[in-house]
Parts: sequence; C-alpha cells; structure tokens
Amino acid sequence: MSYLKRTADIVLNKRLEAFGAVLIEGPKWCGKTTTAEQVAKSVIKLQDTDMRAEYLATAAAKPSLLLRGAIPRLIDEWQDAPIIWDAVRTAVDERQVPGQFILTGSNSVEKSQIMHSGNGRISRMNMIPMSLWESGESNGRISLKDLFDHPALNIDGIESEMSVEELIFSACRGGWPATVNIKSKKAQLLVARDYVRTVCVEDINRIDGVVRDERLARMILRSYARNISTVAKKSSLIADVSASGEVSCTEPTFDDYVTALRKLFVICDIEAWCPSIRSKTAIRSGVKRAFVDPSIAVAALGLTPEALMIQLRTFGFIFEQMCIRDFKAYTLDYDSHISYYRDRYGLESDLVLHLADGRFALVECKLGSAEIEEGASHLLELKSLITEHNKKETQVLLREPDLMIVLTGGKMAYTRPDGVKVIPLACLKN
Repeated sequence: MSYLKRTADIVLNKRLEAFGAVLIEGPKWCGKTTTAEQVAKSVIKLQDTDMRAEYLATAAAKPSLLLRGAIPRLIDEWQDAPIIWDAVRTAVDERQVPGQFILTGSNSVEKSQIMHSGNGRISRMNMIPMSLWESGESNGRISLKDLFDHPALNIDGIESEMSVEELIFSACRGGWPATVNIKSKKAQLLVARDYVRTVCVEDINRIDGVVRDERLARMILRSYARNISTVAKKSSLIADVSASGEVSCTEPTFDDYVTALRKLFVICDIEAWCPSIRSKTAIRSGVKRAFVDPSIAVAALGLTPEALMIQLRTFGFIFEQMCIRDFKAYTLDYDSHISYYRDRYGLESDLVLHLADGRFALVECKLGSAEIEEGASHLLELKSLITEHNKKETQVLLREPDLMIVLTGGKMAYTRPDGVKVIPLACLKN
C-alpha cells in the first residue's frame, strides 16, 4: 500500500533541517513510525521482539552504540530506554550537524528519567490520527492557510462530496492509518475498539508501571465520552463513574487515571480562552473534554454508525471532536493551539484557533444547516464585544478575529454578507 502523505511530513522535514534531532510524539497507531521511515536512512525499533533484550542491554551498558548508522537514524519507541535521550543529546552536541536522529514515542517520559531537557538540540513535534484530507475523504478545495493569508478568498459554491452518513462512518472509524489497508468497513470499525481495549488493558499500566483497574479505566473513558465537547466538571465525571455501581472512584484516583491517559495522548482537553471583554466571573474557565480522535468516544460508548444516524444530537458533539482533530492536523506547522470561549450569558465560540503569529479564528461547529444562523450570530456578537472593548481600552488592545468560520457537515461553502464563512469540514485541507 502506498504511503498517504501527512501534514506532519512538512513539519518533520523543516525541523530536521534546523535541529540535530526531532522527537515525534503522539498516540499509538497514529502513524509516527511510518512517517519517520519516509525520511530515515537507518532504523532501530526497541520493541522488536527478536532484538529487544539485546537493545535494552546495550542501552544500559553503552547507549551510544545504538546511535550508529546512516542518518537520519530513527529510534522507534525510545522511551523503553530513556537513557537514549541523553545519549542523543550528547551525540548532537558532539557532531554539530542537523538532521541526525528521529525519536518516536507513544507516551511521555517522566522528567526525572532524563538529565537534560534537550532544548536547542531535540525539537518536539506532535502527530495525531489522520484528518479527512489525509485519509482522502475531504476534497481539500479550501486551504486553511489560504483563508488566513487571504481572508477575502472567494469560496462561494465550493461543494463537499461527503454526506452526513459518510461523516458519521468516518468519525466511527477514526483517523487510524491501519484502517487504510482494511477493505471491509465493518472490520475498519474494529481498529478504534481495539485501540480502546489496548489502552485500558495494557497501556495504562505499562506507561509508569502502576497497576490500574481495567474496569475503572473503561468507565472513565466512557464518562469522558458522554461529556465530550462540554465543560463538565471533574466532580460530575467522578459521580458518573461511580453511579454505575461497578467501581468506586475517589478524586485522587480519578486524577491518576486521567494523568495516565494524557501521557498516552488519549485525552486532549481544550483550555478556555479568557480575553478581558467581560468580568472574570462571567467567563467559564473549566476545560472542555476532548479526545485525540472522535472514534475513541464512539468506541468507549459502544456506538455504531447505524446508531448515530438516529442520534444526530449526540453526533453533533462527536462532529466537534472531528473538527478539532482536523484543525490540529492542518496547523501543525503553525505552532498553533486551540481553545474555546463560553460565558454565563450563553455566548460561545466552540473553538478558537490561535496561530503563533497572533492571528486567530473564531469557529462554531454546526452539523446541520438549521444551526448556521445561531453559530454565526455567536461569532458576530463575540467580535462585537472585542470591538467595543478596544474602543474603551486605549493601551492594551485585543486583536480582532482574522476569520469567523461556521464548520458544517453540509454541502456548500459560502461567505455570508456579514463576513462569516460557512465551510463544510470535508472541503478543508492544510
């Protein structure tokens, strides 16, 4: 099967030109190793069952031996021998040449296990599961980069080729590269389910050697899934987990499990954006619950495409997760981050996409066309609040949004007379 190009390809190549080593982090099965192999000239996989014991023994005795080979040299799942980090840093310092090593890992490592941060030597980049553009489902006729660079870009009449039914299936299947080689759609859906099972049974214990309860891990993921795209409080999630009667959960235990799931890049909560346009007491500041891929929520809840087709309200929350994933994929090389805005007056922006240069977009995720007007009105009101703030504030002005977007599961893209762009998710690319 030919390699499907990823938005991470560009980021990796740029960083190899600038740094001695690049660390690719992200959830397991998202394609880190395969992407790295496209540019690596030699490879060592620490989880190779035939060589694992030898590699770990070598790492303990003289880790520099594992770094010998054509460059860039890929060291896959480096966290199995954390000492390699310091060995790579030392080699980069000695050689003073960029593009020496690529490290990949699917869980983070405790800082106490490495001696040096690697700043200036090892550049970190994140990978996530495939976006609709990377999986070949979005037609990519609207570039997010072009929208930021040319806000007046004409998008009127551009059409999506994905139906709501196809969007639902894609969300259930997820952006896992392993599904590309599976012909049966039913079999494709098993990948996400097996991912959740592996996380709960194996990975959540392996990450730090702490034995955890598989049932509790599943219940926490299920509770998260029931509350995705909301600002549900921790206390509500704990009560939801305990209400099943199957397991008990205290706050420290809940925190421990969620921390482990974050280290595995499964949970990726969205922080609140708190511009000073209302009093601090008015703006909601809790995190919005989110997964790295929408299929995790679907699998955790035991849902199917058929079930979601008659539960479109539920799918609306899952659709927002798909929008988050794709936005992250399309802005990997912008050092971007995503937040949300919500206040007690009911004003919200589902997503706020921030680029490193200060530009940002206000975004509402609305599955159906009937909700577009409501989403647009929220964005316009939020922009108006920023404008009014700047009229009163003479010293610290807030930047006004560079883009206002309503992402939909609909068919046609267009720019409204008020400047809000309505864009089907399946028309976007990086």
